[in-house]
Amino acid sequence: MEKKHLTHAKKPHPLTKVWNDYPEILQNDNRILPVPAIEHLIGEIFAPGKFYYYVINFTDSTICNHHEDILKIHGLHKYPEHLKEIIDLIHPDDIDFVMEAERMSIEKIKEINGFDYQQELKTSYCFRMRTSKGNYELFHHQALHTYKDENGRLLQAVNIHTNIEHITHQNSYIVLVSGTNGREDFHQMQWMEHGKPHESNPVIFTKREVEIINCIAKGYSTGEISDLLNISEETVRTHRKNILRKSDCRNSSELIKKTFEWGYL
Repeated sequence: MEKKHLTHAKKPHPLTKVWNDYPEILQNDNRILPVPAIEHLIGEIFAPGKFYYYVINFTDSTICNHHEDILKIHGLHKYPEHLKEIIDLIHPDDIDFVMEAERMSIEKIKEINGFDYQQELKTSYCFRMRTSKGNYELFHHQALHTYKDENGRLLQAVNIHTNIEHITHQNSYIVLVSGTNGREDFHQMQWMEHGKPHESNPVIFTKREVEIINCIAKGYSTGEISDLLNISEETVRTHRKNILRKSDCRNSSELIKKTFEWGYL
């Protein structure tokens, strides 16, 4: 009897299926895209630890233009070529959160009608990843959109992963959608695992305080924050004092740790 050789189509990863649910935002046709100006984009992120970046193409979930440190941070022998290789580094218990975080981010972009300025929005959240030491450590994920098609659908993004295990082991399970290039968007979304919300933030900061916290996390001086936000240095110093008092922190290091845990970064 002749044996039949069956071929099985490769199933898309569940995370890719999340994106495919939003064809009005994420474009999946095949086209060759230019390399984004990553050096400029890095100025919109902060990385309080060892980090790397890569470019993801939504057309086929391939990744390219990796920062070289991705190899030594994760103990890899070659650069990943497909998003699945990155996803395989994520702690299995965090996959559900990552999938929901992507869905929450896209829904928020839709809600705020962000189609026209997707390239000025950044999404961020945390999850555990396997490192070169063979264990799992907490990483901070930031995504910046780089290209969109003529209909406003996203084609490409730069993802930045920073190891923050030296800052905190605690994941807030909060997803942020925030503005870049002068936009003031700031949206916190709490993941509700099994319908039960995690503990809410004990401290509420104003929009201006959040801006200053982000500047502090980037390592900016009082003078640099003054110039960036167009406020006096004395006003910056007053805000810093109020922020430390409200958060019950003695210094910037304690503040960054707590604001990570409270989902402000």
